[in-house]
Amino acid sequence: MTQSPLGRILTAMVTPFTPDGAVDYAQARRLARALIESGSDGVVVSGTTGEAPTLAAAEKLRLWSEVKDELRDNAAVVAGSGDNCTADSIELSREAARTGVDALLLTTPYYNKPPQEGIFRHFAAIAEAVELPCIAYNIPTRTGINVTAATQLRLARVGNIVGVKESSSDFGQIAAVIEAAGAGFRVWSGNDEDTFAVVSLGGYGVISVATHLVGRQVAAMVAALVDGRLAEAAAAHRRLLPLIDVLFCVTNPVPLKYALNQLGYDVGGFRLPLCEPDAASAERIMTEVRRHPVELPLPVAPG
Repeated sequence: MTQSPLGRILTAMVTPFTPDGAVDYAQARRLARALIESGSDGVVVSGTTGEAPTLAAAEKLRLWSEVKDELRDNAAVVAGSGDNCTADSIELSREAARTGVDALLLTTPYYNKPPQEGIFRHFAAIAEAVELPCIAYNIPTRTGINVTAATQLRLARVGNIVGVKESSSDFGQIAAVIEAAGAGFRVWSGNDEDTFAVVSLGGYGVISVATHLVGRQVAAMVAALVDGRLAEAAAAHRRLLPLIDVLFCVTNPVPLKYALNQLGYDVGGFRLPLCEPDAASAERIMTEVRRHPVELPLPVAPG
């Protein structure tokens, strides 16, 4: 497969915490390395899965710097530097560029509910303030507003906006963007359950949660689609769907962090308002996770 510098398979990485709730930077470095070793082309640091709303700017900047220092030129590091305040997003994005990251992920402004023109100006203003490649992030279920195909196509004409993480599950909209944007504008699936459909439509890859556990399997499915091996890809997609479903049975990243901890890969707890899953959900999560071969290198149990 021909690769973009950012790669087809990006993992939206959890943020590990110490027992006292501080960011565990050493474990973040280890996790980033493990994700690359188990099938990812790069990582998105301090996105939704990384509990970005609970991280201070200084914590994000150190995370980006530490993870990029760990991975160096061996994998892409994408910094989740977008917020619902354009001025703050510009400032943080400029600081992110100084940490050496490879690209920025910019979420649609949430709570403000701007019109499409405001959304366009928000993304364009951030992109024009930095030289790094930027990925717009359309996730209506969290932001309360959709970035329309028309707005995405306008963004595709902004020089360093290189693509979109599409979590709308609106395949008509996604197809329209893929059709009209041109080869230089990538569409990454933002929902694991949508990856098969998005890549089948001509999308580029996925920014994934499930790749914490099954990175090589997701990469193999995408490779099969790109190579035209539809039946093989469809079979892989069907096998993965129950796992994907359980990883979102409560708010992401709660199921994933719980599963990683249960598997022996310590990523710590949560920052409020997130918290551990209830007992029934916890049992459901681990029952399904244990049905799948986990590809993340796990610590060897003593004895």
